[in-house]
Amino acid sequence: MSDDSRYEAVCSRDARFDGEFFFAVATTGIYCRPSCPATTPRRKNVRFFPTSAAAQGAGFRACRRCRPDAVPGSADWNARADAVGRAMRMIGDGVVDREGVSGLAARLGYSARQVQRQLTAELGAGPVALARAQRAHTARILLQTTALRASEIAFAAGFSSVRQFNDTLREIYAATPTELRAARPEKSSRPGSAGTAGGVLGTDGGTAGVPLRLAYRGPYDTTQVFDYLARRALAGVEEMVGTAGARTYRRTLRLPHACAIVEIDERPGDGWLECRLRLTELRDLTTAIQRIRRLFDLDADPYAVAERLGADAALAPLVDARPGLRSPGTADPHELAVRAVLGQQVSVAAGRVLGDALVAAYGKPLERPDGGLTHLFPGAEDLAGAPFEELGMPESRRGTLRALAAALAHGTVRLDAGADRDRAEKELLGLRGIGPWTAGYIRMRALSDPDVLLESDVAVRAGARGAGAYLEDSEGWRPWRSYAMHHLWNAPRPRPA
Repeated sequence: MSDDSRYEAVCSRDARFDGEFFFAVATTGIYCRPSCPATTPRRKNVRFFPTSAAAQGAGFRACRRCRPDAVPGSADWNARADAVGRAMRMIGDGVVDREGVSGLAARLGYSARQVQRQLTAELGAGPVALARAQRAHTARILLQTTALRASEIAFAAGFSSVRQFNDTLREIYAATPTELRAARPEKSSRPGSAGTAGGVLGTDGGTAGVPLRLAYRGPYDTTQVFDYLARRALAGVEEMVGTAGARTYRRTLRLPHACAIVEIDERPGDGWLECRLRLTELRDLTTAIQRIRRLFDLDADPYAVAERLGADAALAPLVDARPGLRSPGTADPHELAVRAVLGQQVSVAAGRVLGDALVAAYGKPLERPDGGLTHLFPGAEDLAGAPFEELGMPESRRGTLRALAAALAHGTVRLDAGADRDRAEKELLGLRGIGPWTAGYIRMRALSDPDVLLESDVAVRAGARGAGAYLEDSEGWRPWRSYAMHHLWNAPRPRPA
């Protein structure tokens, strides 16, 4: 987009571009999301930024009316496989907070100086500034949804000191922590806002509860996503409660510092999903939010997907029938990889039975069960030497599971948020018993790649038109072929000729 086209989006308050760019007003010193309802400023007073961190670095503070820190993330970061895209995914997952810029650079295979230069050149902010903006957003959520002391929130959000916490909030929000807490919305209509005052779940035995509104852009097909997760839910780790249209998906999470329980409601708000997080360690909040967002594909751009796939004559009816269809990711890449191997060459139902047995045999029990949630999915290190005899699978498949678990545990196969997707797929294919379908499925879901085509599944659903025609057309579906797969999976099965 040019700056003139960005200004047109601001004039029309077009929410499709929330999170894709930010604009700041020189006369007020405030930056906003494109859909901000305030009076549109004159073009000569407006500056545009690719990230909120860039706007903050230029001296602008966040608008209190439109809350630009609470927008969906840019779909570019999932679509891009370059160093900048990988870095943004890892920063979102909290790598800079946990490992510093040197840790981020090591994961990318660059020097810290190269990473700083690339991010600053393209995004207007380096990794420290990008992580700082994320910490400020986390701090605002905790201030406005919990009764925790400001000092506890400072360290939970990732700040190294209370003074740094106070200075950052004053700079970004032009308010002290006390003023931000007092300004918590009673019934905010803004997507991604902190939620209702008094919505604190409280603390109990070291476990804190945080209510959230997870923003998304455009239409969102909640029925498709919840049906997809319900068919694959593993006993003890996940459960779907309630009736269709008003279901709640619940699951346990294994996070960097401790475990957590998350609940997400099917019935959407005005541009957001209601979520409740119970964390053993508040330091895990940022990472937990990003992993839930990847699981529910909340940073997708459904407008771009529909425009590209809808131009294909065969896919257009499917796209029209399912607006807002998503490509669900995962909350735990290692878990997804193991489940993919369990489910290869069997039905979804059969794979679920094997998964239930695996959790019962090797999962880590929760200290206190919560409804139907009783276990964490077993970690790769727990499975690397397991016999798997209770699963009733051939030894060859059990050997594949052990090889995969060992590779994940030792880091010879990396599936973290910023992993090199091509390299990860090649490493997976190098493991005995993992073929193209399984490696592609892991790439699609564990690495949130929006551009994966599973050719064997296309062939099954091609019908009279023939797989060759679909595969020939599929180059035109890039970079959204994963969404094409979900449209084909949700399409009526072709009748035999």
